[in-house]
Amino acid sequence: MQKEKNVVHPYIPNMVPEVQEEMLNEIGVKSVEALFDGIPEELHYTGEMNIPAGLSEYELKRHMEKIMNKNISASDHLNFLGAGCWQHFIPAVCDEINQRGEFLTAYAGEPYEDHGRFQTLFEYQSMVAELVDMDVVNVPTFDWAQAAATSIRMAARITGRNEVLLPKLISPDKLKIIKNYCSPHITCTLVDYEDESGQMNLKDLKEKMSQNISAVYFENPSFLGFLEEQGKEISQIAKEHGAITIVGVDPSSLGILEPPSHYGADIVCGELQPLGMHMNYGGGQAGFIATHDDIKYIQEYPSRLFGIAPTEVEGEYGFGDVYYDRTSFAQRENGKESVGTQAALWGITAGVYLSLLGPKGMYELGQTIIQNGLYARKQLNKITNLKASRFSSSSFKEFVVDFTQTGATVSEVNDFLLQNGIFGGKDLSLDFPELGQCALFCITEVHLKEDIDKLVSTIQAYLENK
Repeated sequence: MQKEKNVVHPYIPNMVPEVQEEMLNEIGVKSVEALFDGIPEELHYTGEMNIPAGLSEYELKRHMEKIMNKNISASDHLNFLGAGCWQHFIPAVCDEINQRGEFLTAYAGEPYEDHGRFQTLFEYQSMVAELVDMDVVNVPTFDWAQAAATSIRMAARITGRNEVLLPKLISPDKLKIIKNYCSPHITCTLVDYEDESGQMNLKDLKEKMSQNISAVYFENPSFLGFLEEQGKEISQIAKEHGAITIVGVDPSSLGILEPPSHYGADIVCGELQPLGMHMNYGGGQAGFIATHDDIKYIQEYPSRLFGIAPTEVEGEYGFGDVYYDRTSFAQRENGKESVGTQAALWGITAGVYLSLLGPKGMYELGQTIIQNGLYARKQLNKITNLKASRFSSSSFKEFVVDFTQTGATVSEVNDFLLQNGIFGGKDLSLDFPELGQCALFCITEVHLKEDIDKLVSTIQAYLENK
C-alpha cells in the first residue's frame, strides 16, 4: 500500500509543508533531517515505528475516557487517606472564580496584561498573613515540600550556616524533596522523638545543636497528625544557638490552634491544598512561606511578593511586585534560587476560600475536624486489641492506628476495606518500621457519623473473622 506523504497531523505543530519550508529557509537549513547532523548514524532509527493509526478527535476522546474511567475516586468510595493531600469540602465559588479566563492561566504576568490577578494575589497574601499572624507571604510555591526546602535555604543564607535539624517523623517523601533542594550545600540531620508521645526529643535536639545549625524545622500538626506541644521550648533552644525556627503548618488547623508565630517561629510554611483545592489524584498542591516584615528575611524570598501602593491619582491604589530586584526573575542566572513556574492559581483559590469562610468559618472547620476525629478514635478503641491512637499526644485531622496486637497487617486491612468501598489509611510499616503495623487515618469535615461508623464496623468485621 502506497504511504501517504505530506500528511498534516492535527496534533503535531508545524506540519504544513509550506510552513516547514519557510522555517527552514529562515534558519538556513535545507531539510529537517539536517537539524540532526552530528548525531552518530547508529543512533538514528531508520525503521518504521509501530504507532497505531491516528484516531479522530471523537475516537480519541472515547479512548481517553475509557482509560480514565478505570480510576476509582473519593467520590466513588469513602476515603480516609490523607498523608499530605486531604479531602475537604470545596465551596462551589472556589471553582467558579479560579476557572475565569483572567485567572485560569495565572502563571505570573506583567502589569500590562493584569486583569485583577495582582490584586487577588495581594488579597490572598494578606489573608494568609492574618491566619498565621505574620506580615509577609509569598506567591505560592509548588507544594509544602518546596516551601519547606526554600525556607531552609533562606535560613542558611541568612545565618551563613549549612546544617538543618528536622524531626525524624517527617514525611519521607517531603524529606527527599528537601534533601534534593538543599544538596549539596546544606546537610539535613534528623532529631529523635519520644516513643510514647511522638514529641520531639529535646535532649537529642540539644545534643545536636551547634554553631553550624542554620535552622530547626518542625511541623505542627506533625506528619503523623499529633500536635507538637513543645514549640516554645524548641524555638528557645534554636535561638540560644543563633538558629532560625521554621514551622510547617496545615492552615486548616489555624482556626482553633495558635499560629506558630506565637511560639517563636521566624519562618512559617505549609500546604495550601486544604484551602479550596480538589485532591485531583494528588494535586493541586501549593506551598506558602510567611515571615515578619524584616528586610533580612524579605530579601531572601526567591519568589514574587505583591504589594499595594498609591498611584499618581489621589485616592487610587495599584498592585504590583515588591522588591522585584531580589528575585530570580530579575537576577536570572545570578539569582539565589530559581523559582520558575509557581502555583499562582491556587493562591487565588486559597484567597477565595479564606474570604468565604472568614475567622468564624475557619474556627467551625477546625472544631468539626477535631470532634469527628475524637469520635472516630473513641469508636475504633472499642475494637479488641486495636489501638486507635499510637501516640498519647492530641491530634488534628490525622492519627496513627496501631494494628500490631490484632495480628493483622495494614495491607490486609486496607485490602478488605477497599473490597468494601473504603480507602483505608496510609500504611506506615515501610516508612516507619519501628512503629509496627500502623496506619495513618485522616478524618475531616466531610466525614459524617455514618461514614465513620462504616469504617469501624468494616474493620471490626475483618478482625473478628480473620
